[in-house]
Amino acid sequence: MTKQISSNNNVVRKEDKRPTEWLDRRLHAAMAPLTGGLSPVSLSLALADWAWHLAMAPGRQMELAALAAQLANDTLRMQVDAGKSAGAADDDPRFRDEAWAAWPFSQLRLGFHNAEAFWREAASVPGMTAHHADLTQFFARQWLGMMTPANWLATNPVVLRDAVEFGGTHLLKGAQHWLADVSGVPEPEDLEIAGRFVAGRDVAVTPGKVVYRNRLVELIRYQPQTAKVHPEPIFMIPSWIMKFYILDLSPHNSMVHYLVSQGHTVYMLSWRNPDAADAELSMDDYLRLGVFDTLRAIAEQTGQDVPVHAVGYCLGGTLLAIAAAALARKGSVAGGSQLPTLKTLTLLAAQTDFSEPGELGLLIDESQIDLLDSITRRQGYLSGKQMAGSFQFLHSRELVWTRRMREYLMGEREQPNDLMAWNADTTRMPARMHHEYLTSLYLHNALAANRYLVEGRSVALGDIEQPVFVLGTQRDHVSPWRSVFKLHQLCEAEITFVLTSGGHNAGVVSEPGHRNRSYQMATRPAHGAWIEPEQWAASATQHAGSWWTAWQQWLATHSSHPKPAQAISGKTALGDAPGEYVMRRYKE
Repeated sequence: MTKQISSNNNVVRKEDKRPTEWLDRRLHAAMAPLTGGLSPVSLSLALADWAWHLAMAPGRQMELAALAAQLANDTLRMQVDAGKSAGAADDDPRFRDEAWAAWPFSQLRLGFHNAEAFWREAASVPGMTAHHADLTQFFARQWLGMMTPANWLATNPVVLRDAVEFGGTHLLKGAQHWLADVSGVPEPEDLEIAGRFVAGRDVAVTPGKVVYRNRLVELIRYQPQTAKVHPEPIFMIPSWIMKFYILDLSPHNSMVHYLVSQGHTVYMLSWRNPDAADAELSMDDYLRLGVFDTLRAIAEQTGQDVPVHAVGYCLGGTLLAIAAAALARKGSVAGGSQLPTLKTLTLLAAQTDFSEPGELGLLIDESQIDLLDSITRRQGYLSGKQMAGSFQFLHSRELVWTRRMREYLMGEREQPNDLMAWNADTTRMPARMHHEYLTSLYLHNALAANRYLVEGRSVALGDIEQPVFVLGTQRDHVSPWRSVFKLHQLCEAEITFVLTSGGHNAGVVSEPGHRNRSYQMATRPAHGAWIEPEQWAASATQHAGSWWTAWQQWLATHSSHPKPAQAISGKTALGDAPGEYVMRRYKE
């Protein structure tokens, strides 16, 4: 039996040579679709942890019984304030319509809220592990989110009123939507919606050329749009799980377009969508082919003595932090002498400490990773559809139940915008890389502990000396801003931290002129003292508008005086932007 040793955390991955191991893997992979890709063992252990601790706590049982009786009594009192529009005052968007203020729907809503209140208290019992307590609370919310009266025809007054007013036509339309989704045969409306945002036509349209390509990435250089540009180029690394054009959406909200219009030369990394043949691509491969080789290509075009502003978004930012730490350590990396200097680092919604990774961490433990390994070893990759299913599960209220209620009960198909279209355009992850990144980063937090290995040697974020610009977003469930903020503990360099309104994607795509946008910003000098995130938020200056303008000024401050712009040489151009790799889609 052969073995493959990961370079990170000494994780041993075995080939399924033994018949017994092959049988186990096949069973797990076959079972995964029935459980939504979630490990039933993880959930069972959490449930057992809760049940056993509750069984051994009669005092806690009495507390919960008293709370249940109190909430049940409150629900059954059947009292409604006739002079108050209870529906309009409800903070839950599912119950804001005034129709929810009328009996019996007001009592249904009250009972549901009381059930939520009970399980917020009951799902955690002293003595449980923190992970099991979080899982129990999470799945209690999932169950309640499915059973809410807003999801069902007979208990939703808004749907009933609509059915009466329109003679059930919307229900009929919703049934057609449901049939199309179940059968997999799209309606004409679905085809029209799917064709609204096409890369290279509607999104990812900033003019540029592909100037480098290897088996994993393409490198795009965008045409200058000003007579003079800052000599130091900007190199952007998007997350490898999605297409790059989150940073080049429609012209009005394209970060790339904004930067080139402000006199910057911009290079963009575009990840290829891997297939089964790429199953053994590793994190080291993504670092070498995705970052180091493309930096060499930039140096060949701009000059090795020209430093680079490096930008990483989400997991692309995590990869950039690893690369910067590897380049900063003594001895650097193989071929490091051919790489340009990193002038600054910008990390957008990117975690470097995964001890508190947000909601995604709920679904990551040894059992879950083992189940995912069974899936990816059979396929050679984790598909975009499987990844999207996990995110939908984490946000089932908004992404599943509320959406399905509108589509199936109200007959309203969701009308996507450019950001939603990008969100549906996923990229696969090779089996080995997927295993390594979950294990080394999420499970063992190796980067924060200075145990992450690059070329067999550990790297430390404390070696980074360049000025760092870090962005967190207020409603980020993927990279919570307090987790992103922890870079202050790991790195002694000057850090400018910005906390902006919005979520993981919408907070980043926050162009000037976007309504209701604001941000806080403060700079900690190199070797500055640590402050708690809450203390930072209480003291950082508040600004109205887009954080893009502040970031661009920061980049300009750390750049040399503009020089005449140079057109892209025809000798280096391999094709027009957005390139070939962003257009590749594989049947899941």
